[in-house]
Amino acid sequence: MPEVSDIAPDFTLPRDGGGEVSLSEQRGRAVVLFFYPRDDTPGCTKESIGFSEQLQAFADAGANIFGISRDTVAKHDKFVAKHGLTTPLLSDDGQTVCEDYGVWVEKNMYGRKSMGIERSTFLIDAEGKIARAWRKVKVPGHVDEVLEAVRAL
Repeated sequence: MPEVSDIAPDFTLPRDGGGEVSLSEQRGRAVVLFFYPRDDTPGCTKESIGFSEQLQAFADAGANIFGISRDTVAKHDKFVAKHGLTTPLLSDDGQTVCEDYGVWVEKNMYGRKSMGIERSTFLIDAEGKIARAWRKVKVPGHVDEVLEAVRAL
């Protein structure tokens, strides 16, 4: 599990709308990665809309934003179209990036255990190091907190 000041694990993943995104190609700008459990669920939808609404503010502060879940690109495309999202969504359907970032965890909901993505966000600086990590994220107020952290870099 990467910690603050570690070099962020590199990856190349397919994105909504086609094409791929590689973390290493983002060097020179800060990057916000938000991992979320599933497209079109209430919390994930609120979080994705929140980051989309602030996309320009993040860009002005020098950061690119990417959402990551295990959903397929086709599901991402439907999610983006349904909610008018502008934040790029990456598909980690093999969950390797989720495992690399330590967000693929055992969850316990109503006494039932299963594996899934723990809502988490990572702020990566322009040199590729993890500057901040938020785990077990609660959606209300989170986007603003991340934006303030980007501005403080």
